[in-house]
Amino acid sequence: MTEKLHYIEFQHVYKTFDHPVLVDVSFHVDIGETLAIIGRSGVGKSVSLGHIMGFLKPDQGRVFVSYQDITDFDEAQMREIRKKVTMVFQSGALFDSLTVGENILFSLELRSDYDEKNKEDVVDGLLSLVDMLQFRDAYPADLSTGYKRAVAIARALVNHPAILLADEPTGNLDTENSNTVLGLLRKVNESVGQTILMITHNPEAAAFADRTVSIRDGRLQG
Repeated sequence: MTEKLHYIEFQHVYKTFDHPVLVDVSFHVDIGETLAIIGRSGVGKSVSLGHIMGFLKPDQGRVFVSYQDITDFDEAQMREIRKKVTMVFQSGALFDSLTVGENILFSLELRSDYDEKNKEDVVDGLLSLVDMLQFRDAYPADLSTGYKRAVAIARALVNHPAILLADEPTGNLDTENSNTVLGLLRKVNESVGQTILMITHNPEAAAFADRTVSIRDGRLQG
């Protein structure tokens, strides 16, 4: 029987810097699901994302993305992989001089498959998806941290990534805003079938994910 391939998979991955960060870590993410990797700061969660994006290489083990073994991919090969994987950073990384709508339009500038009317419709549709349409003309400085995360999620969906990587989506948020952001990620998953891998220190993420695993002392716990 042919072994099932997963869209993202770690097979017995090890990574050491000044101390072991990942120790025999194996997990997978399938298309259409939400996986949360939970653990305190410094346990290897962000290092896992670095391997998925190809910024880091494992000392041992194999990493698969888009059903391909990317462990030994060069930079040119990784650029093709990164077209299918989008990361939402904790900071949101919005342009302060642009409105919410303009931040998303900026990501559409190079899309020749949309005319100007299509682009406006895409912006409205994405902002509606994350319940932020009423803030289309606001500037990032006018938004709470939680709302900025919501806009960043909308912008990340512009190019229809196969998988969305969310780096500490609830970092520095209170409980109410954390649950709002997690709920939006869940809504995006259920509404458009978006595959999501989030790394978080927040155990409440378990309620919003299809599956959760935890990392402790570099080792996967479940």
